Amino acid sequence: MKRSLFILLLLVFLSNCSADEQKLGQARDFAMGFTSWSFGPREQDVDDTYSFIAENADIYAEHLDTAIPWTAWINEQPLPVAFTNEISGRVARKITGKQLLLSVSLLNTNRAELAADYSGEPPNYSSLDDAAIREAYYKHIRYLVGEFHPDYLVIAIEVNELKLRSPEKWEAYKNLITDVRSRIRQSHPDLKISESVSLHNLYEANVSDPQTHVEDIMTHVNKNDFVAVSFYPFLKNLRAKNDFQRALGFLHKQAIRPIALVETAHLAENLTIPALEVSIEGNENEQGIYLETILENARTHGYEFIIWWAHRDFDALWETFPDEVRDIGQLWRDTGLIDETGEERRAFSVWKNNFLN
Repeated sequence: MKRSLFILLLLVFLSNCSADEQKLGQARDFAMGFTSWSFGPREQDVDDTYSFIAENADIYAEHLDTAIPWTAWINEQPLPVAFTNEISGRVARKITGKQLLLSVSLLNTNRAELAADYSGEPPNYSSLDDAAIREAYYKHIRYLVGEFHPDYLVIAIEVNELKLRSPEKWEAYKNLITDVRSRIRQSHPDLKISESVSLHNLYEANVSDPQTHVEDIMTHVNKNDFVAVSFYPFLKNLRAKNDFQRALGFLHKQAIRPIALVETAHLAENLTIPALEVSIEGNENEQGIYLETILENARTHGYEFIIWWAHRDFDALWETFPDEVRDIGQLWRDTGLIDETGEERRAFSVWKNNFLN
């Protein structure tokens, strides 16, 4: 009798559980990882970063957001040594048995113009979809895919910001990237390709007609194999779990493809940059809550993967930055799951508990 009553109560309990609650108890079905961004400038620091990834991730990202050798690609000249050395150095450290996301930026840091050449200047063009630009970027992506052999490709980074800052270039951009994407798909049919959008600049976008703005961007982005998202909630002054969830809920309503957080992080310390007029509060507990929130959403909404930007605070690397980029680089400096001294933060326990499940 007691056994029958127990079974009856168990069945009633399970029937009252929501689908989300039941899914939270299931084994993880999305990948977790980091970019290869090093916490320090020494070769040993880089090696330690890759070793950490090998032990604490099942996917990682090579994030290329620097110069593009436009002149070499356009004029069929030898590639700059600085470029080939960077690529070969990353390829030599490729981690066996881990999935690889390759993220490549077509645009400059401000996302308002094409990335600069190694001369420091962008290429000459009349429109982003000029034949010479399309062909050069196709060669660039083809070369990188051939070197890295990634499982996922972000073919352009934070593209919604181009529409925000240079809206007159948006239509030509779509023509350019559609051409390059289709050609890469022909030669690499199994490669999953996307373009990333920054959720902190898409959610509650500061434009005159937000609905039309978002619809235009997402109609384009949903043509990809997955919806690639960059999300740094502190840049939108989002600090509480409800704030995080509202932004993610907005994303879920817009995306019709599987979602991947291709770069994300949250502050673990206060951030003050007088030159940028930035003063944002942050703490370890808030960071942990954000990580818990995205992991919960990854389980319940079937994300492909989550990439945390830097596993450890990169104060040592930041100290070597040139003056002109020290302020902008400080934005993400204190977002590691481990602080600059090597002490684990609460969020790292959250990470490990979920990674091992």
